[in-house]
Amino acid sequence: MRLDDFDPSDNVRDLGSGGGGGGGGFGLLGLLPLLLGRGRMGCGSIALLLIVGAAYLFMSGGGGLLSGGSAPSAQTGGQSGAAVCNTAERRFACQVLASTEQTWGQIFQEQGARYQPPTLNFYTQGARSGCGYASSAAGPYYCPPDQGVFLDTTFFDELASRYGAQGDFAQAYVIAHEIGHHIQNLTGQAGEVTRLQQRASEAEGNALSVRLELQADCYAGVWAARNRDRLEPGDIEEGLTAANAIGDDTLQRQSQGSVVPDSFTHGSSAQRMEWLKRGLASGDPAACDTFSGAV
Repeated sequence: MRLDDFDPSDNVRDLGSGGGGGGGGFGLLGLLPLLLGRGRMGCGSIALLLIVGAAYLFMSGGGGLLSGGSAPSAQTGGQSGAAVCNTAERRFACQVLASTEQTWGQIFQEQGARYQPPTLNFYTQGARSGCGYASSAAGPYYCPPDQGVFLDTTFFDELASRYGAQGDFAQAYVIAHEIGHHIQNLTGQAGEVTRLQQRASEAEGNALSVRLELQADCYAGVWAARNRDRLEPGDIEEGLTAANAIGDDTLQRQSQGSVVPDSFTHGSSAQRMEWLKRGLASGDPAACDTFSGAV
């Protein structure tokens, strides 16, 4: 993916290194399950409980951007993009972030709203956030109270070696998915899911989490579609390979040898690829309505 003309975003921080621990947010893989209320919820649940509910956005048949009751954006602490984005992996991530800022800024403007970009927080080993203390094993995640994406770029090596998802667009998809959660936070969709989950059964709560995650996949596709002229041969295949590799059914089959659909929190491989493709095909957030009908 060609992003070399983008200067690294300044909405970045270097959190340094830390140790292990627990915590969670909207993660790409759902590696940190949380015992909560009536049952076992995915790692997105802990973050969901921290958001004030609001109305849905971008539903099919109309509906524009709504301003949610989001917390102020995390401060960069005076760290410039040039200083923080100081490795090849970080620089690319910072350029992806800058591209999402431009793309979602335009989309929000089309809806008569102003986009509030998130902060990209780099760390190694572990990091403390408003969603708790998470180790690198959690993978990249979005924490609503911080309005921030948390990323240890060593995950990109794992994405290629363990999950077989190589290439720069696979990495960009990971970041764009987490930005999708930021969109849900800004618009209040995540808060609405929280409200519904609080009175739902375990299986129902998991199903709602799946719909939220698939929508974030679709939003990642929307971003890519709006930057189609920057895509290179093989990029879309790289993204679909990544989406396939991190489906709940694929991960469960690899880790436990069997698949339990009621425990899915992020969606099957087929679902994740399908919703990424929907975003890619349309370039329209209205096409990402995972809450009406079957997914």
